[in-house]
Amino acid sequence: MTVTFTCPGQGSQYIGMGKELAETYAEAKEVFQEVDETLSQKLSDLMWNGDERDLNLTENTQPALMAVSMAVYRVITKQSGKTLSDMASFAAGHSLGEYSALAMAGSLSLSDTAKLLKLRGQAMQRAVPVGVGSMAAILGLSFEDVQKIAIEVSGAESCEAANDNSVGQVVVSGHRGAVTAAIALATERGAKRALELSVSAPFHSKLMAPAAEEMKVALAEVKMLPPSVPLIANVTAGEVSDPEEIKKLLVAQVTGTVRWRESVLEMKAKGVDHLVELGAGKVLSGLARRIDKDLQTTSIETPEQIDAYLNK
Repeated sequence: MTVTFTCPGQGSQYIGMGKELAETYAEAKEVFQEVDETLSQKLSDLMWNGDERDLNLTENTQPALMAVSMAVYRVITKQSGKTLSDMASFAAGHSLGEYSALAMAGSLSLSDTAKLLKLRGQAMQRAVPVGVGSMAAILGLSFEDVQKIAIEVSGAESCEAANDNSVGQVVVSGHRGAVTAAIALATERGAKRALELSVSAPFHSKLMAPAAEEMKVALAEVKMLPPSVPLIANVTAGEVSDPEEIKKLLVAQVTGTVRWRESVLEMKAKGVDHLVELGAGKVLSGLARRIDKDLQTTSIETPEQIDAYLNK
């Protein structure tokens, strides 16, 4: 069995995530405490007892989801006595999940990852005034068809294919007017559904260029080590291990397409037959099954799921 550890991105968050982990395992509690201290913020209290609207602010969502993934990972390594390279051949994450994967692989410290994701969320929000941008999910059309639609509706306002999530699930991003036009055109061309997403900014579009510049500066100042297993990068759908190249790809990821469907297919081509999702929810496991039904998937978030995985 050849395994990739994967980490979820924005959209998997919910109030209460990680709480049972912290109550059950000291090593998980330590992760949340370190993130709180690093950010000088009671992020864990917001995650467990706060308002959903506050958790959904991207500057909170991003480090919060990373903390849950890292808490799961720390528990698994502590309980099994194994390292990432003992358990997996690759690491990957969807958008912000790429940072979680790099933290698991030892490329980034937990505190640096938390600070980078806090800044990433703030920079993305600053890049475009609220209401100017939008994103929409287009279901039932191919990535190529959605790309064509995005190009056709772009003019004075821009629209781009931002996330190639799975077969028949593509997200577009850009100016609100262009995204609205893309929804209408996709519906006209046979999309099963085309709906605007409840997001605070047009992620993974060229409107995020100011945020990419901020991340370029921040990443240049951070110590990054080679990952213990290769990373499958969002923007290339290929493996990478060189720290400087990883930094460049993380900058490109802010404005670039998340090529998740191609990433999963690349993992399969490299012999991966089992994707293990560490963190909140089961989004990536669901996408993997739609991309290739022969892939085995496991979602690990709760103590019960941790026990079941380790007992295998």
